[in-house]
Amino acid sequence: MQKFFGFIVAFCLFFGATPFAHASGTYELGDQGPDVAAIQSQLNDLGFNAGSADGDFGELTVNAVKAFQRARGLEVDGVVGAQTYRALMGRDMPVSRDSSTASIRRVIQTSLRYTGVPYVFGGISPSGFDCSGFTRYVFAQSGVYLPRTADEQFEVGRPVSYNRLEPGDLVFFSTYASGASHSGIYLGDGKFISATSSRGVAIDRMNSSYWGPRYVGARRVM
Repeated sequence: MQKFFGFIVAFCLFFGATPFAHASGTYELGDQGPDVAAIQSQLNDLGFNAGSADGDFGELTVNAVKAFQRARGLEVDGVVGAQTYRALMGRDMPVSRDSSTASIRRVIQTSLRYTGVPYVFGGISPSGFDCSGFTRYVFAQSGVYLPRTADEQFEVGRPVSYNRLEPGDLVFFSTYASGASHSGIYLGDGKFISATSSRGVAIDRMNSSYWGPRYVGARRVM
């Protein structure tokens, strides 16, 4: 156990950043999901045109937020932080991922523990993993139960844009089949861990010559 935590410290120092960062507690350009749709709907109800309440925080939503902030004497930045959220929605912002920091840390620590475990097609245990078997097993240790295959996992949680990736997000790639056919766990600093067919469980860069062109999206389940 002591060696394991020593490895975690070395990992953090090697990557030059803390891999356990969490969300800033804001809604802004690029965010997606039902919370964004609720914000858009409220903006529309108040006469600030956010377009369709589709849950996609795009430029039109940014402009609507800025107009609302200007009208209410708030800082005009197009970002829905705690103050803007309270003024807009009439209640405090929901608890952010801050409360999930321990769970996210556990996911990252668990994933790193199995670095080097061999790849086994259909593998779902520490004796051997395939890609989705690995992500499913790791998240299950923190009480999050994912579907079995990569394409099914790509349908859970909420989508996350590339520039909003955070440690603990599921990342997906198109490898042996079109669509999401490979899954991994984002670690931070542009790196992710997954069960690869050539090296077993290993850490790679998101923008490497192999993985970069094959990236298809990410989902947040915690």
